[in-house]
Amino acid sequence: MKLLLDLGNTRLKWALHRGTDVLAGDAVAWNENVAEALAASWAGLAPPSAIFGASVVDAAREQLVAASAAAAFGREPWWLRTPAEACGVRNAYAEPQRLGVDRFLAMVAARAEGSAPCILAGVGTALTLDALAADGRHLGGLIAPGPRLMQQSLLGATAQIRPAHAGTIVEVADNTADAVASGCWLAAAALVGRFAAHMSPALGGAPSLRLGGGDAEALLPLLATPAQLVHDNVLRGLAAWAAAQ
Repeated sequence: MKLLLDLGNTRLKWALHRGTDVLAGDAVAWNENVAEALAASWAGLAPPSAIFGASVVDAAREQLVAASAAAAFGREPWWLRTPAEACGVRNAYAEPQRLGVDRFLAMVAARAEGSAPCILAGVGTALTLDALAADGRHLGGLIAPGPRLMQQSLLGATAQIRPAHAGTIVEVADNTADAVASGCWLAAAALVGRFAAHMSPALGGAPSLRLGGGDAEALLPLLATPAQLVHDNVLRGLAAWAAAQ
C-alpha cells in the first residue's frame, strides 16, 4: 500500500493506493490548516509501505507535508524530481528538471493508459500544454496564465477595470465584467485549439486532447476541438511511476 501526494499550486491532493485500487483520498487547500487537516484525514489509516510525492510548491510546504507524514506514519515522502526519462516518456527539455513534475506525470499517466499520441492541457493557476508522441517522446509545450490568473492580473494592473460582478462568458460583451471574463477564458480556449492544430501533423494527425486541472471542466465547453476530461492526472501518473520502482 502506497501513499501518493500531489502538491499543486492551489491545494494538496493525496491518495492511498493498493495496486491499481484507490483505498482513500482527499484534498486540502493551502489556505487551510494543512497539518491539522492531514492529521485528521490520516488518523486510523494503516501505515503505507512507501510515500511518494510530486511537488510544484516551495520547500517550506514540502517540509510541512513531510512532517505530517512522519507524525502520522513514521516515514517521510520520497519526492519525485522530473527525470529525463521514465515509464516510457522522454522529456524534451535540455534541462529535464526544468519541466514541471506535474506536466511530466500527466504524460506518464497518458502513456500508461494507452492515450498517446495526445495533447495534454492542464488548466489551473497556469495553463500548460504538452505534446506526447505515440512512442513516448515529449515534443515540447507551452505555459500561459490560467484564465482565472489572467483575470486577476488584468484587474491588478489596471486602474479603470473594476467589474462589479464576476461576469459571464459570451462571444461579444456589452459590459466590462463580461468582457474581462470572456476575453480571458476564450483566450485560453483559443491557445489550446491553436496548439492542438499546430502539433497535429507531428503527432500523426488528429491526436486526442486530454484536459485536466481544476478549471478544466469550465474550459471544456469553450473548446472548438473535441476533448476528454481527465481527473487526478498527477496522482495517476505518480501511481504508474511508483509501480515501476
